[in-house]
Amino acid sequence: MSILESGFTAEDFETRTARMQKVMQEKKLDAVFLTTEANVRYFTGFYTQFWESPTRPWFLVIPLTGKPVAVIPGIGESGMRSTWLDHVLTWSSPNPEDDGISLVAGVVNSLPTRFGRIGATLGQESYLRMPTADYLKLASLVDGKEFVDIAYEMHHLRAIKSPAEIAKIKRACEIAGHGFDMLPTHAKIGQTEQEICRQMRINMLNHGAEFVKYLISGSGPDGYDSIIMGPTPRRIEEGDVLIIDVGAVHDGYFSDFDRNFAFGHCSDETQRAYDCVYEATEAGLKVARPGATTTDIYNAMWSVMEEGGALGSGVGRLGHGLGSQLTEWPSNTATDNTTLEAGMVITLEPGMVYAPGKEMVHEENIVITEDGPELLSPRAAEHMVIIK
Repeated sequence: MSILESGFTAEDFETRTARMQKVMQEKKLDAVFLTTEANVRYFTGFYTQFWESPTRPWFLVIPLTGKPVAVIPGIGESGMRSTWLDHVLTWSSPNPEDDGISLVAGVVNSLPTRFGRIGATLGQESYLRMPTADYLKLASLVDGKEFVDIAYEMHHLRAIKSPAEIAKIKRACEIAGHGFDMLPTHAKIGQTEQEICRQMRINMLNHGAEFVKYLISGSGPDGYDSIIMGPTPRRIEEGDVLIIDVGAVHDGYFSDFDRNFAFGHCSDETQRAYDCVYEATEAGLKVARPGATTTDIYNAMWSVMEEGGALGSGVGRLGHGLGSQLTEWPSNTATDNTTLEAGMVITLEPGMVYAPGKEMVHEENIVITEDGPELLSPRAAEHMVIIK
């Protein structure tokens, strides 16, 4: 078992690799080349905060048969060797003249050329996390093989969560839920968004959060106009509405849901907007089952908000995948049309503009089961919580 990422066994990573190698057979790939934290970690269990440093690249090559091969900076050797992998190659990095490129090329060129194709995540919701010049150099050094995009296939593999992954997300949701439950006991008129969010972060850390990597807020008189910019030094006043959206992390997996609070009182208009997005979430829950699509969810939720007088929505989607990243594929949009499968963890995030300069957004986290959706986040209050 990896000593770096708890809750998983070597068999878990063997299963993930076997699933990828099945895809490789179907897509006619000799190998898969991965460079990002989420993807390298998914197949190895290599879990470290050191990814926050952008200086060094990290590589993983998955052959058509056998275990993945890690090609990594020497600073990470002991950690990677504590995972289930047997083959770990290192170099002294940073080395701008050759930052692991010749080593990766050597690994790829040593593999049998059956199809002449190497899979890499080059498409939607993906990035290389290596210098573009180095990627182009690597492509020129790989003999008789071309790089092709497998972003969709990678997203789909990771979208189907194991019971262990789902348990981690559920615990992260419980931690975030505790933070929200405690908020009315410490948030007061006159405090800043930053002060309120700081205490909430402390409460979640004390309750078992590994990190709270995402904690935003927005506030304003009877509503807010942004859900991504805070927390700010703005002081909460009588009649304000505050939204807080939290991505608490437990064992490397995120929660991602928000809650709304009114201070002193809540206008009828804002209460109706809250009730509308709550009802939209209920509509999303009714259709979120295997065989339905992300677009079915979008249409169910948007129809409720449209009937409720929504002036529009600037968010672009009404939910998304969730897991080892705060947001993952797929997206609940009018055109996404991804078919839901058991094991997918997604958010339901109906949001609407209900008056000029005022938004109302609501979010829950669910897992798709054979019997329908199961809430992972504790369900929000049916009506706006008012803090006196």
